[in-house]
Amino acid sequence: MSTIVAISTAPGIGGIGIIRMSGEDCFEILEKIFKQKKHKKIEDIKGYSIKYGNIVDNEKVIDEVLVSYFKAPNSYTTENMCEINSHGGIVIINEILDLCIKNGAMLAEPGEFTKRAFLNGRMDLSQAEAVIDVINAKTDKEAKVSMEQLKGNLSEKITQIRKKIIDVMSDIEATIDYPEYDLEEVTNKRILTVLEDVEKLLDSLEKSFYNGKILREGISTAIIGRPNAGKSSLLNVILNEERAIVTEIEGTTRDSIEEYISIDGIPLKIIDTAGIRNANDEVEKIGVQKAIEIAKKSDIIIAIFDSNKKLTKEDRDILELIKDKNAIVILNKIDLDKEIEIKEIKTIGKPIVEISTKTKEGIDILYNEISNMFKLKEIANDGEAIVSNVRHKNIIINSKKNLEKAKETILNNMPIDIISTYLKEIIEELGKITGESVTEDVIAEIFSKFCLGK
Repeated sequence: MSTIVAISTAPGIGGIGIIRMSGEDCFEILEKIFKQKKHKKIEDIKGYSIKYGNIVDNEKVIDEVLVSYFKAPNSYTTENMCEINSHGGIVIINEILDLCIKNGAMLAEPGEFTKRAFLNGRMDLSQAEAVIDVINAKTDKEAKVSMEQLKGNLSEKITQIRKKIIDVMSDIEATIDYPEYDLEEVTNKRILTVLEDVEKLLDSLEKSFYNGKILREGISTAIIGRPNAGKSSLLNVILNEERAIVTEIEGTTRDSIEEYISIDGIPLKIIDTAGIRNANDEVEKIGVQKAIEIAKKSDIIIAIFDSNKKLTKEDRDILELIKDKNAIVILNKIDLDKEIEIKEIKTIGKPIVEISTKTKEGIDILYNEISNMFKLKEIANDGEAIVSNVRHKNIIINSKKNLEKAKETILNNMPIDIISTYLKEIIEELGKITGESVTEDVIAEIFSKFCLGK
């Protein structure tokens, strides 16, 4: 394979910038541009070591750097690799990158380092997918689950299931090869027992997707209410910063504002929306319609009402909107006199939390209600495999369909060799998770979602 290079640190200015290079000619290219303070031949440099020196373009010194050496096969990609640790200026980093390319390296594609790690057998496909999940993790729980997958706990579970099916295939082949021993009835009973065991394992993985999806994507949470009920103030209190503009003028918020927070280690995507009312302004009308659409699509709605005022038509429209949704009713401004008709609000059967965005009273109770509604404290990873990837979930569903067909074949006393057709499909499907039976197109699609330099 060609030698590839890319900047591995995030765009922008920082204390350190890292340029990563991997491939057969990695060290030859490095020798052309790196002058060590105490020169050593490449064969005398041990892997997992760091050398100090300068990156140079002919006689011109570009930067003072540290270079990490990783010798094949003991590297991330299993190839010869180096990482140039330079100062984090954009100009410096790009100049070093250009030097590497000028001396024979090719600019890496997104995720190409991890792709090589997969293709070279250092990790399977589910582990490679976990790399991007670790990078994108928004909470400690999500990072923990991604790290468990990176360690191979999902791969281990899938391998275990595939082995059970492969063992059953061996029994079927023995029965077909030696029909004179009349083993078919015994084999069918054993196969059925194994398939029921496999079905439980697949069910467990499929059910874990609910928790995995919450960990990965978070809970979409829409804050709705009529103008000046305290939506933007609530967002600011939750974020502990002045994120949204708050004024006495109605209709200040015309577009949605999205931010993430963490409750019990689970990400919540909080969306502040435009105040719901009959607006005359065309821009505000669009904002109101967008608020209603966001609310309908959200996992949970926080409907906020001004407890200092009587219910209005707009308030009642909001109550109608949330009555069949996951929702929490917020009565804001409890630091003032209460005028709102709370009995009418109770008729929709939603949890009611009284708060003051001014004094921050009741915010913890709101967090507890959200946590209890989604059982967030139960979403913990104790090392068990959790499916958080839609691709993996769909593969498991397809495997279960073939498993059901295999069971039907046995129960209908059909020839034993027909069962093997469905079992082969299960083995093939599950191999798509670990990468043993995946197409080039799928591999390309997966790694295209990675960032450069990883």
